[in-house]
Amino acid sequence: MKIFLHYLSRYKPLIGLALLLATINQFFSMLDPYIYGKIIDRFAKHSTDYTEKDFISGVMLLVLAGMGVAMVSRIAKAFQDYTQNLVIQKTGADIYTDGLKHSLALQYQEFEDQRSGETLNVLQKVRIDSEKFIINFINIFFTSIVGVIFVSVYSLNVYPWILPFYFGASAILAFITNILSKKIKIVQKKIVRETNVLAGTTTESLRNIELIKSLGLTNQEVVRLNDATMKILKLELKKVKDIRSISFVQGTFVNFLRQSLLFFLLFLVFREHVTLGQLMTLQFYSFFIFNPLQEIGNLILSYREAESSLNNFERIMQLPTEPVPVSPKSIGEIESLRFANTGFKHKTSANHAIENISFEVKKGETIAFVGPSGAGKTTLVKLLVGLYKPLNGNIFYNEVEGSEIDINELRNQIGFVTQDTQLFSGSIKENLLFVRPNATNAELVEALNNAACQSLLERSENGIDSVIGEGGMKVSGGEKQRLSIARALLRKPNLMVFDEATSALDSITEEEISNTIRSISSNGKHITVMIAHRLSTIMHADRIYVLEKGELVETGSHKQLLDEKGLYYAMWRQQIGERKATLQVA
Repeated sequence: MKIFLHYLSRYKPLIGLALLLATINQFFSMLDPYIYGKIIDRFAKHSTDYTEKDFISGVMLLVLAGMGVAMVSRIAKAFQDYTQNLVIQKTGADIYTDGLKHSLALQYQEFEDQRSGETLNVLQKVRIDSEKFIINFINIFFTSIVGVIFVSVYSLNVYPWILPFYFGASAILAFITNILSKKIKIVQKKIVRETNVLAGTTTESLRNIELIKSLGLTNQEVVRLNDATMKILKLELKKVKDIRSISFVQGTFVNFLRQSLLFFLLFLVFREHVTLGQLMTLQFYSFFIFNPLQEIGNLILSYREAESSLNNFERIMQLPTEPVPVSPKSIGEIESLRFANTGFKHKTSANHAIENISFEVKKGETIAFVGPSGAGKTTLVKLLVGLYKPLNGNIFYNEVEGSEIDINELRNQIGFVTQDTQLFSGSIKENLLFVRPNATNAELVEALNNAACQSLLERSENGIDSVIGEGGMKVSGGEKQRLSIARALLRKPNLMVFDEATSALDSITEEEISNTIRSISSNGKHITVMIAHRLSTIMHADRIYVLEKGELVETGSHKQLLDEKGLYYAMWRQQIGERKATLQVA
């Protein structure tokens, strides 16, 4: 809970004001039974001692006093609720935004090892549970403390031996509740864990809805998600059962305490140690004390829930973020890129994904990496853009070591086109502005033209304001890739990276996109790095690097590599054979 106190400490004045208002509210609320007792003792029992005028004026004065304290109590309560909600909303927002900010700054490998839905669920749950605990703490625990202090002072003035009764009863009730609630803590941890898993599973199912529906797996997914939901339901029902048990024990014990107090007070009235008005006042006070104490179970439950959620939140906040050098060196515009004996290994892997990779490329050059599946091409790209950090060796940008630069300065100069194009539901313009919000319409059109998107624009009724995706214009795989290329070009990058940009396209579209890429890379304005499975897309590269089992085994131009008759030559022959076979079938 230390992290929770850290967030609360930001709003000490507001919390202090909320507690002060809660004190005023409770104090004036408890003055009402006190005034009621005075009316009974002064006027109900001794009505014959007053003239009618004195009786009416005396009673009216006390009644008005009762109305006054009730009014002050309600006003204080109104301001307390407002101040309390300020604390709740501000604290909840801080926790959520800090958690989101930290999650987005985590190392990329953390996202590979967990579902995004789980992280989002943790952040939402910790916000809700923290807010709930603050409300219960002030409205139940703190007001109970104020009530106990008020009753203690009053009891000492009436009959001192009443005080041990209140304290003893309160301590026993709190002890019993705490013992019974420990079961709830165990169940709540399981509920949080299973809920996080369900959130991650559901997110994945919705993200892959096309695959699920295409393969007729909808019912299978519904059954799988229902099984997870039923598991949580059973845990929730067990928690409800435990809570009801606590409520039953509490209610029975509180009723016993209240009757015992009444018997004790009646005995004190009999012995003339306590007046009838004081008996009524103390009996009213038993409701002020025991009713909130009866809600201690809800307080402890909300504490247990907040504790579990905050532990999960703290686990996320303790995950390492991307390392940032204390005094980063500026690299300016990227003019050169160099890998020097670079190696990398995944956390869960026993072997290196790539090892001893060395190459150099300068502005205006185009290089390509090819190789069989699992050769390490994707890993190399992720190292290149800073998603992974080298396990050994170094990566140099303008001869500055990668660990010494501000990674965001590098990334702001990168145009990245991936195999799986990520477009958002919205207009063409909104999709492009995502990477450069301040771009003008003219710059958007220029980027689209450079990416050969003319045919897409021609059939778009509203031009760049045409909506694509859900509820809008449907775009083909090739058009998606062109939009992705346009989005990359809009950044005016110094380093263009194409990661399997044509592998999912048909032959005709592949050739069109390849021509677009060739045109872009030939202008000499940036470094172009291409990762490809289809060799026909990288024939124009200045140098081609062939990867096998994470190591560079061949280097050269397309013609040189064919002349060597090595792995590249074998891959080329295979792909040419496949293409000829496809053409013959067609």
